Amino acid sequence: MEKLVCSSMKIMQMQMPQMATSGMGMLLPGLQNMIQMQQVRHRQTKHWKPEFKRLRKQKFVKIDLPNLREKPEDISKEEMRSRMKERGVLPPRPWMERPFHISCTGGIFEAYVPPEGDGKKSIISSSGAKQKFEFLEKKSKSLLAVRKIRSYDESFSSDEFGTEAQEIYIAAHTHMAAKEKYKIREYVSERCYPEMMHNVKDKTIHWRFLQSLEPPRVVHARVTEVITKENQFAQVTVRFHTQQMLAIYDRFGRLMHGSEILTKDVLEYVVFEKHISNEYGKWRLHDKIIPDWLPAKQPAPITYRISDEPVEEAAKEISAGEQTKQLESGSDQQKEQLNVVNAAATSQQPETSAKPALAI
Repeated sequence: MEKLVCSSMKIMQMQMPQMATSGMGMLLPGLQNMIQMQQVRHRQTKHWKPEFKRLRKQKFVKIDLPNLREKPEDISKEEMRSRMKERGVLPPRPWMERPFHISCTGGIFEAYVPPEGDGKKSIISSSGAKQKFEFLEKKSKSLLAVRKIRSYDESFSSDEFGTEAQEIYIAAHTHMAAKEKYKIREYVSERCYPEMMHNVKDKTIHWRFLQSLEPPRVVHARVTEVITKENQFAQVTVRFHTQQMLAIYDRFGRLMHGSEILTKDVLEYVVFEKHISNEYGKWRLHDKIIPDWLPAKQPAPITYRISDEPVEEAAKEISAGEQTKQLESGSDQQKEQLNVVNAAATSQQPETSAKPALAI
């Protein structure tokens, strides 16, 4: 259409001088109106600036849209393999594998059984000598375990480990009292962390290590493997006989347990664990051994919020016989209190129009 319009315009321009000379100027306005009435179309999709046409073309990438109606049963294995190879996708495996790290064990293996009355019975007595003999019998396995630990950690010494364990013990309890939940993880295993930090919220803990009554010593040592033989864990039980101070306050500032004035002699058997297969493993507090013969501790008193509404208590009626017994056995003050109660009870009773009793 554009070509036709352009050709007609050229013809008119060529014929204009002839029409002017031949006296056909009268037809010129009509032809001009007819030319103006013709519809002219312009291309709207063409860019206004023809430069960088090739670069604009590269902005659009043709992709092959997937056939969503295609079922996986209709595709052959060879075709599926070629498609996955083309897209760089690995074939799916029948099992799901997830890496995980075992940083500590779930409990104590071959736990040490503390002798009953430890710390109270003397070695000279018969019961104390018996305890010492039982300890020597169990020492053979512990020596083998210490030898196994030294094969991984050459600097380990059962004689010097007591002081190192005491430093870990003090640091862990200090961070627990200060509620430093990130620093305490350096001294406490993942199993011991929730047990130490349980119910610490909304409480003020004052804890202090005063002194050691006896030097800490290693009483038990064991080594075990987890899943594979190369994955070795070591547990060492250390006996602590110390003096400590502990005071726990609730959120209202009331004393729940212990005292800041009194000191207590504490005898504990603490288990320390290390992932000896790990080159960067370190000893951490893992658990505490509580023997079965130890009596259960009384729970701390719990505080509650008192409601503002007064609680109405039902008045207890005291029979006449009980009143006479209390009067006979009680003191003069109790007699006066009972008289006041009886007077108040009679005054509160409504007056009733009772019939006079017949005298017989």
